[in-house]
Amino acid sequence: MPSDMLVKLYELQVDWSCVAGQEKLGVVIRKPIGPEMRLLVDWVGKVFSVGWGSEVAMALANKPVSCFVAVREGKPIGFAAYDATVLGFLGPMGVEKSGQGQGTGKALLLAALIDMKLKGYGYAIIGAAGPLEFYKKTVGAVEIPGSHPGVYKTQMKYSCLVKK
Repeated sequence: MPSDMLVKLYELQVDWSCVAGQEKLGVVIRKPIGPEMRLLVDWVGKVFSVGWGSEVAMALANKPVSCFVAVREGKPIGFAAYDATVLGFLGPMGVEKSGQGQGTGKALLLAALIDMKLKGYGYAIIGAAGPLEFYKKTVGAVEIPGSHPGVYKTQMKYSCLVKK
């Protein structure tokens, strides 16, 4: 599992243009609504992992919701959650293969980070960050030394469900 990364939200510009720009591609980025909860959690669990689906369920239970979804033709193609496992943490987030390379991941990342900034957070921690270069380039994130495995250190393993 990769290290956590830190983002200075107080230096992040509040600019929704990349989110609005997704509409040219037929992608709407917004917060999910109640009737979409089960669909989104199940989709994330199937496309990414059951653990990530659980984290999205937590983000959807927050009031206000701390999750964004990218929707194309009535179907989810990406998501970004925060305050799901630990307050102040961004993640999980992901974009399915059909939506990659079109700026959807960047738009979801910025939507979530701007939302965090507008709630009053000074910093965001990207938990167990995947594509480090993407986060460095997009929002100036820096790796937090010694942060692996961090808050996930004692996480239960799904292998405990397998009968021997």
